[in-house]
Amino acid sequence: MLVLAHRGNHAENNENTLAAFESAVKLDVDGIETDVRVSSDGHLVLIHDRIISGREVCALTRKEIEHESGYNVSTLDEALDRFPGIIWNVEIKTKEGLELIIQVLEEYQTDRTILVTSFRHDVIAICASSLNVDCGLLIAHRPLSLDSLLVGSSDITKINHIVWDYNILDGSLLKESVAAGYNNFVYGLVTKSEFKNCKRLGVDGVIIDSPLLEEYKCILL
Repeated sequence: MLVLAHRGNHAENNENTLAAFESAVKLDVDGIETDVRVSSDGHLVLIHDRIISGREVCALTRKEIEHESGYNVSTLDEALDRFPGIIWNVEIKTKEGLELIIQVLEEYQTDRTILVTSFRHDVIAICASSLNVDCGLLIAHRPLSLDSLLVGSSDITKINHIVWDYNILDGSLLKESVAAGYNNFVYGLVTKSEFKNCKRLGVDGVIIDSPLLEEYKCILL
């Protein structure tokens, strides 16, 4: 089971920063999950929140975002360039800046292991048709059926991952997904027992925060 650090190791570092990523890499994780948005001056900033100090991130320059956040904000190309030997799960938050995101990912897709995910499944369809990387559907609700989840994407071969919220993880749907050829990742798990349950179910990868991040090796034993 692969282990990805959710926004890096942000127990003692600001999330989605190079420092948080470096700290996660030192824990020997398999990969890192990060969030990308576009600033008003065209930087692909790694930041989760849509709103900072009452203003949308897309309406702020990178310097303004850093001022409001209180720390240096990393960009997608900086992160991909700095840490080449890990899996990068890049979550695209909105459709804004998608062309720029695709351009940067094109530069790194041949020598990085990249998984692009989004709750915007239309965005994932575009990425799957434009890039030579794995793509995944992020979901936060239990679909009525696997077929209903995969409408419009089941014939797109690069869409080969489903990323489930632990709260709606369903063993029967998981088995259907595996039988259909999909890899399954899970986010939102909090406890050791949830971590062990994912391993028992045969989940391909988990996306975890602290303190599980610091303890995962012991839990896997």
